[in-house]
Amino acid sequence: MLPKAEAAYFAIADISGYTNFLAAVELDHAQDIIADFMDVVVKGLRPPFRLAKFEGDAAFVYSTAAIDGSLLQDAIEGAYFKFRRRLRDIRQASTCECKACVAMGDLDFKFVIHHGEMVKQKMGGREELAGRDVILVHRLLKNSVGEKLGGRAYALYSDAAIRAMGVDPVAQGLIPHQETIDIIGDVTLWARDLEAAWQQDDAQTRMEVTRDDAYAILEFDIAAPRQTVWEFITVPGQWRKWWDADDIVEESGKGRRGVGTKNHCAHGNHTNVEETLDWRPVDYFTVGITLPVPGAPRIIMTRAVLDGPDGTSRFELRIAKPKPKDKAFLDGAAAKFAERMTQAMAGLRSMVEGRQLGVEAMEEPALGQSSGRFLTEPVKSGARG
Repeated sequence: MLPKAEAAYFAIADISGYTNFLAAVELDHAQDIIADFMDVVVKGLRPPFRLAKFEGDAAFVYSTAAIDGSLLQDAIEGAYFKFRRRLRDIRQASTCECKACVAMGDLDFKFVIHHGEMVKQKMGGREELAGRDVILVHRLLKNSVGEKLGGRAYALYSDAAIRAMGVDPVAQGLIPHQETIDIIGDVTLWARDLEAAWQQDDAQTRMEVTRDDAYAILEFDIAAPRQTVWEFITVPGQWRKWWDADDIVEESGKGRRGVGTKNHCAHGNHTNVEETLDWRPVDYFTVGITLPVPGAPRIIMTRAVLDGPDGTSRFELRIAKPKPKDKAFLDGAAAKFAERMTQAMAGLRSMVEGRQLGVEAMEEPALGQSSGRFLTEPVKSGARG
């Protein structure tokens, strides 16, 4: 039988500066650093993506799931932000002065994302992805976007990916671009400046209600990955499936979920409004809740998703401390909310526990292991002949 064609998202995370880095530095520490950064980025991409294979200085990932446009962009940008935080952390922690450790700041990432069709076929004893669109996403790695952005990190989306995601690239500030690919022809593309996105994210004021600062905490263990839980607590269509609201209407000026997004949760003739004050996918988000009750205080709450054992997650709802005059009101409202949330959790668990992520079983390559020697075993430059 011929392989069955499947629609899929494809993404390639490619290390910028890889060749020059390896050519000029001590190889053992260089490979350790590369393995560390690639591990961070690939883990940041999955789910919703699944690793197809490593390709030297790049990781090729894919997903056959229908992915919400905001979730997909958050996965790409979140993986990049994790790399930048990791780079900053290890440069601060490392005492090594070898050429590799000094030059690690020259490394960066670029991402190319496409949507199309592929088939799985056996090659060399393992499954490989094949098809015109698989070829296209790889060809798009060679482009002139870097020249347009001055060599900065970027995410490059094909117009096919943008349409599959259902987002408005102009409203979201994406940069239009065009490439001509041999045999394939002209390809319309949209770029996100990841350096600018990182600077904005890094400068953003955080408003997380921590466990230590919380007035009250509700917590639930869920046998599902964090990304799945995050999807069901943030995407209105998924959220509405388990929460007791009659309707949830999302209001976002740019069509992208994040700080400033408002969710209008209708309950009969009453509507609660939740405004997003802080947004850190897929770790936590903080909202200010306005209730349709005269004189009701605005309630601040952080909803966090943490890793649990064996691929499970812990969902925490942390309510900020009220002003003394609002304590009695908050106690009553929190008690009712806790009862509703506990009942709703049964529905959420039934939907997400054991849920497949839309990717058929396919053995993933093992991630390269970094020993972290660049942090603990300084190597003097020129020590190796």
